[in-house]
Amino acid sequence: MRRSWEASGAENLAPRFPAFPATERLPGAVGRGKVALPAQLDRANDILRAEMKILIAPDKFKGSLSAQEAAERIAVGLGAGFDLRILPLADGGEGTAEAIRVALGGSRHELETADPLGRRVTASYVMVTCGGDRTAIVDMSEASGLWRVAGPERDPWRASTAGTGVLIRAAWERGADRVVLGLGGSATNDGGSGMARALGYVFEDEAGRELEAIPEELSRATRLRAPGEVLRPMIAACAQRPMIAACDVRNPLLGPEGATRVFGPQKGVGEGELDRHEDRLRHLADLVERDLGFRGRDLPGAGAAGGLGFGAMAFCGARLQSGFGLVSELIGLPAALAEVDAVITGEGSLDRQTLNGKGPHGVAVLARSMGKTVVALAGRVEPGCGVEREFDLARAIAPEGTPVEESIARAGEWLERAAGGVSEWLRKRIPV
Repeated sequence: MRRSWEASGAENLAPRFPAFPATERLPGAVGRGKVALPAQLDRANDILRAEMKILIAPDKFKGSLSAQEAAERIAVGLGAGFDLRILPLADGGEGTAEAIRVALGGSRHELETADPLGRRVTASYVMVTCGGDRTAIVDMSEASGLWRVAGPERDPWRASTAGTGVLIRAAWERGADRVVLGLGGSATNDGGSGMARALGYVFEDEAGRELEAIPEELSRATRLRAPGEVLRPMIAACAQRPMIAACDVRNPLLGPEGATRVFGPQKGVGEGELDRHEDRLRHLADLVERDLGFRGRDLPGAGAAGGLGFGAMAFCGARLQSGFGLVSELIGLPAALAEVDAVITGEGSLDRQTLNGKGPHGVAVLARSMGKTVVALAGRVEPGCGVEREFDLARAIAPEGTPVEESIARAGEWLERAAGGVSEWLRKRIPV
């Protein structure tokens, strides 16, 4: 089965989604619907009756607070006298499905799948209605994330995206018209081969025998066959309404800036193993090009999530799109920013990586284009990298020299305290 979408992964080729309704205005609610803010704010009406309108739009504080929890803590810290609206963020990585579910409403579907090492786990995906279409949001980190595997257990030779493939297949079988796949936080370096096998692709050895231990036996594969009768219609339908793979990196599959050499070490690829893993991904790209007719190893983003960017394009006909751009469009961020005086964003660490498409930087660029005041709160702010210049105020919530473990454990407490300081700063900066 040959593909005709050799350029399908090029940036910004994904069709724009239709306009989505903005989330409801908050006073006293979080996300979509009548969800109450924490009890500290559920008192007199004047606590959220305000002249200054503030949008609270943080990303997660990794290891400590989800984006929703961080937003609620900031709201508590700001206190009375503001008109608050909460819009949790994600940039295509961990937390993307939940951020979209909170903003648009929708349902979460749990099922049994496999973690990166093949162990049985329960994971989920989100289904929302977008412009009349049923859209499934699948975070690859749900089943195949690094958080699933403790440091000593990490085995990039075995680690597979098969569990993510199970989630995608379940979403198709439930009737999803489109799938949005969040790439980020992966424990894998398999080029999406595990996902492919879960979707019905067959890897065969020289004798024509099916190889079951993929990606572990990927180097032995000499032929790649497309799915059979059951799954072929779903794959074809996906090609008609392409999957959107959301990512925040532009790395190719191979080479010095590729998946293995840039991201492999954090997944357990040792210095002496780099060439071996690189050769395995090159072998996969060669098989895909010969047997499926897809040439995408050099496309920006192909190296995302251990090469799952490549795999999503090759096996599902996916189009790659900026994670932040996609999520901000889906949740209605531009419309929300247009209505406020200032925005407070943040994440666990503001550093060089923040400048490469991460959520808080995307918020800052969009907000400043509208003339809005932008504040960022983070566990730490890396000195000397210039990230603080992207915001009107960038503040680290943890005292200097605090051990990482303590910063994670006390992030909520310190975030509230820092927001209290921001409250005074905003009153002085923005006349009402």
